[in-house]
Amino acid sequence: MRKLLFLILLLPVFLFPGCKDFLDIVPEEDMTTLNSIFETRDQADAWLKSCYIFLQDPVPSFSSNPAFSGSDELVTGVYLGTTLDGLNIRSGLQNSLDPYGDLWTHYMENGNGRDDFYTGINLCNVFIEKIDQVYNMEDSEKREWKAEVKALKAYMYFELIRRYGPIILVPENIDPNVDVSEMRIPRSHVDTCFAAVVQLCDEAARDLRPFNQKESSRRTYFCQEAALALKARALLYQASDLFNGNPDYTNFRNRIGEPLFSTEKDPEKWRRAAEAADTAIQVCLLNHRELVNNQVAATDLQSYMKNIEQSTATFNYTNSEILFVVKKGTQNYDFYPYTMPDITTDPNHLLEGTCVSPSMKMVEMFYTKNGLPIDQDPTWGGGNPYGQTEETDPYYTDVVALNEPIPVLHTQREPRFYASIAADRCYWRLGGTVNHNYKVEAYQGETFGLKERRVNYDPNIPQNLSGYWVKKWSASSAELYNYQNSYQALGEDPFPVIRMTELYLIAAEALNEYLDAPNQKVYDYLNVVRQRAGIPNVEESWAMARDKNKVTTKAGMRDIIRQEWNIEFMFEGHRFWNVRRWKIAHVELNESLRGWNVVGDDYNTFYNNGRGPVIVQSSNRFVAPRDYFFPLNSEEIQISGCVQNLGW
Repeated sequence: MRKLLFLILLLPVFLFPGCKDFLDIVPEEDMTTLNSIFETRDQADAWLKSCYIFLQDPVPSFSSNPAFSGSDELVTGVYLGTTLDGLNIRSGLQNSLDPYGDLWTHYMENGNGRDDFYTGINLCNVFIEKIDQVYNMEDSEKREWKAEVKALKAYMYFELIRRYGPIILVPENIDPNVDVSEMRIPRSHVDTCFAAVVQLCDEAARDLRPFNQKESSRRTYFCQEAALALKARALLYQASDLFNGNPDYTNFRNRIGEPLFSTEKDPEKWRRAAEAADTAIQVCLLNHRELVNNQVAATDLQSYMKNIEQSTATFNYTNSEILFVVKKGTQNYDFYPYTMPDITTDPNHLLEGTCVSPSMKMVEMFYTKNGLPIDQDPTWGGGNPYGQTEETDPYYTDVVALNEPIPVLHTQREPRFYASIAADRCYWRLGGTVNHNYKVEAYQGETFGLKERRVNYDPNIPQNLSGYWVKKWSASSAELYNYQNSYQALGEDPFPVIRMTELYLIAAEALNEYLDAPNQKVYDYLNVVRQRAGIPNVEESWAMARDKNKVTTKAGMRDIIRQEWNIEFMFEGHRFWNVRRWKIAHVELNESLRGWNVVGDDYNTFYNNGRGPVIVQSSNRFVAPRDYFFPLNSEEIQISGCVQNLGW
């Protein structure tokens, strides 16, 4: 029995060793073995675990998931080189010989098999087909486990669709005895692909229990709310410009001549997305899922910041707004080795700075305290965000250094800014038992600043190039020094893949796109997110804006909702995909990234003598329409006869 369970757990590694066929097919001689594997509940459970293992590397890993480092959110130095898939993609190094971020035909580096999502889908199909054979399970439990795997299969489909567009659907595994020509399945129309995701989510949701009713051991598997949320996310993508009547793909056909995209935009897709999001919200509320909004700290501002921090915290599965999480694999890398300053066991001493830092575009993305973009708030900044000022309002105690020279840009901002970005002359607010509230001092030679007097292109030396730090994902209850051990002591922290917050933004965006002009329901969806963030309702904020009419128009609300997406989900991997589905990536991702003069050793030189930010990275390369979809591996094209995506 122990040998058999060990075999099952390793099936993703060696069940299909080195197979070069288009789809991995279970060998004929193993069919009897498969039937015997699905005799008992424990054996079936081991197979189910092996299906979910496929998410552990490509989803939570900072190094493997290109969405974390592949957009314009972060500035990186040479220290990381080409070690992150996202950095290579954003630098224009994507290729069809060995694609970065490949989930279609990825072979393990050690040559022991495949860990692509099609292999995972095949394992899901086996489970769905065989689970009813298990003799020592109740039918209700079989239905739930089957639903957990159906939702997982839907998630794998979705991840493939947003990378590659039209994909090959595998409703069931192919008989290994058929002719090889029958294995060469063509890609399906993109709407058919999304319909498959929606159908699987609907089937799964009928048999899944709500999150709070699942056993603790099964909380990393899909629950009812998560399946409905995935359905809403899929429908949102289907309605978006990249997939809904994309003119770039008007003549794109599969190998048997069938069109893969529709030529006309269908506004009804927005309605279906809005309705799906609203349904998911209602199910969440019915089952006591809600945005984190109950944290209490020393001041009102710090309480808002704590709520925002806790919105992504998953320690011991206690977060009320997280709908789906993925366990981190043993080889996963968290953010903090790259984004946090290296603290020794001496709480007053920092080592070299980080090698990943927020770009100025993200720093400027956050609203003012009035819930407005910095260029729309007539009461903020005196017209010059880079000018020098001092913060004197006690509301910002222990958040912004009071009565010290500081740029306007770091003052009077919304709570999400201070919760997500560590800026010069602001406080990190991490401390734990000894309550160290580090003040960020970023000039060259200061505690957080460069130790060197110049930007160093030595790949062995990590340096912060923008003058900011990513505070998001850090835990204020952990010590900043000896951070890793202190953080891990807080408990298991699976990666949050779907937060309930997303449903409100899906509903707001989809309904706004469906209507001729925004109605109160659009505002209400958005306001749920804004209220937790500690800023006024959208109507109240824009009543004081320079452009007061923007909030009343469809195009104006589109911009407002998109900025809300960018702020709320910054550094969570959403922007990488959002700018693609909005079809604005060729504009956004070709801009140079800016920051401060990090070799400056006083206020004037660090802040470029009042002339504004400087370019700190200019290697981004996005070619349209080519880069809107990933390439299929060129070897796969030859084997399967699939049509390659445009430009590859």
